Amino acid sequence: MTIATDPETQGWFQRNRMIITPLMFLLPGVLFFAIYVIIPIFQSFYISTYEWNGLGDLSEQGEFVGLDNYRELMTDRAFEVSLWNNVKWLALYLLAIPGGLFIALFLNQTIVGIRLYKSLFFFPFVISQVVVGLVFSWFYLPREGLLNGFLGLFGAGPVNVLGDPTLATYGIIAAGLWPQTAYCMILYLTGLNAVDPEQIEAARLDGARGRRMLWHVILPQLRPATFIAFVVTIIGALRSFDLISIMTNGGPFGSTRVLSFYMFEKALSEYGFRMGYGSAIAVILFLIMLVFIGYFLWSMWRDERDARR
Repeated sequence: MTIATDPETQGWFQRNRMIITPLMFLLPGVLFFAIYVIIPIFQSFYISTYEWNGLGDLSEQGEFVGLDNYRELMTDRAFEVSLWNNVKWLALYLLAIPGGLFIALFLNQTIVGIRLYKSLFFFPFVISQVVVGLVFSWFYLPREGLLNGFLGLFGAGPVNVLGDPTLATYGIIAAGLWPQTAYCMILYLTGLNAVDPEQIEAARLDGARGRRMLWHVILPQLRPATFIAFVVTIIGALRSFDLISIMTNGGPFGSTRVLSFYMFEKALSEYGFRMGYGSAIAVILFLIMLVFIGYFLWSMWRDERDARR
């Protein structure tokens, strides 16, 4: 059996198989992404212009209110608190990136017991966020918790972290930083394995040591890992929900709400069922994420363009 190699005698599929084959592999993933991500995003924009309780058909049971839901957000004190808490999450959650980098640099060395150290630092990444929330809730207990037991050794405390409106958000962020730092550590460990050893040796011959080596030789080669760490950390900070739900359920007095939790309260909780208002909160959250991710994608593209020149 002979296969035709002349383009004029080949069929359309044979002539274009180098383009069609990868597209066929990508098609299932693209369809799932469109159905479960892209279409719901546009649906959220559409539903946010309605006052609807989620029961019945939107066109029949919903009332078109235009931008009224967004206008209400501008005067909603709970929304303001949630937005400000998200800013705190963004600012403090980014500490996971340098923390993960320094731990990765430590674990990348050849020292006695390094496998044990790697296992201990890797452990937070593999446990559920629900478990993390429960562990830190016990850790913060006013009387029996380890935190107050440790403070008692120095004659301080007790401190009711999760019961204090001024401290509760920071206590939850500290709990979230534990597994997030481990995730960033894994990204940087992977990136360090790809660092060019010839550049390291050349830098050593030129007298680069310590900070100069890290800043001018190692960190530039870790840009892909840093980019992924920034994107994942920012998304994790903006969609923080599970730890808040487990540790405080938005309290005390609504002081630990973030946008994702407030969206859930308004749209799906027993006191909510305002799907349009919840969708408006979701749209605001999506736009904030879009700004950050768009900026990092543009920065990555700009750096690659400059590198080619």
